[in-house]
Amino acid sequence: MIYIFVILAIILRIFTNSATNVFQKRLAANGEPPVGINFLVYFILAFFSVPIILLNIEFALNWEFYIYAVLGGICGALCNCFMVLALEKGQLSVLGPINSYKAIIGLLFGIIILKEYPSVYGLAGMFLIILGTYFILDKPSDIFKKDILFRFLALIFSAIEAVFIKKVILISSISISFAVSSVLGALFSYIIYKLFNKTTFNLKEKLLMSDLWSTAVCFGLMTFATAFVFKFMNVGYALSLFQISVILNVFLGYKLFKEQNLHKKLAGSVIILIGSALIFLLGY
Repeated sequence: MIYIFVILAIILRIFTNSATNVFQKRLAANGEPPVGINFLVYFILAFFSVPIILLNIEFALNWEFYIYAVLGGICGALCNCFMVLALEKGQLSVLGPINSYKAIIGLLFGIIILKEYPSVYGLAGMFLIILGTYFILDKPSDIFKKDILFRFLALIFSAIEAVFIKKVILISSISISFAVSSVLGALFSYIIYKLFNKTTFNLKEKLLMSDLWSTAVCFGLMTFATAFVFKFMNVGYALSLFQISVILNVFLGYKLFKEQNLHKKLAGSVIILIGSALIFLLGY
């Protein structure tokens, strides 16, 4: 029975990830500062997460829990901040497929922290993911564009965060992992906001934006679904399965934001998905 819920959580995660990116891009396109979007989304999630933490305060006595939770919170805040910065100027149909590198980063850090070692097929999957990237870019030099570099930074921090989330879940629970990551994400994203944005904003006014609430709901569902999948699956496997969203991101970029080269990007996405499938099916 649990496998059915895991499959449903994977599907939910795939769709909410793409929806989150769409709403983040719309907010950025409307002139909202990326660091502000990052903080406000976490602020909304943190507000609803505090009761969960108060009802499970016993985990505050576990020093190992604190270490992994704080490290995960820092990585999560940095990941989401760089993601919004990337979406502000970049194409969803390009930035989405690049997210597949998360499986590679997840494998590498899984080796270091979780002692999860890939097979030769896992290495072949890594190669195909890298190869597919060249199809989704207009030209190879685009890899050095600012939005793509921001996206790489986002996925690196996201992959590292995934390993810390898994540790927190193993120590505590799915709900505690979600709540703590939301509260710490709000704290660290606020610090990022104060460091890189000197302007102030009207909190009540911002909280009336429908796209902001849509982003928070989708991001919250994505975060919880991710934690649920990590509870029952190897991190490398889970990150590979999540890459199915690359196809969805390419279509959404084409339909909603009029981005070009659909067929070329779809071809690259298919190669990336084959690489991700190798990691998932034969990676270990």
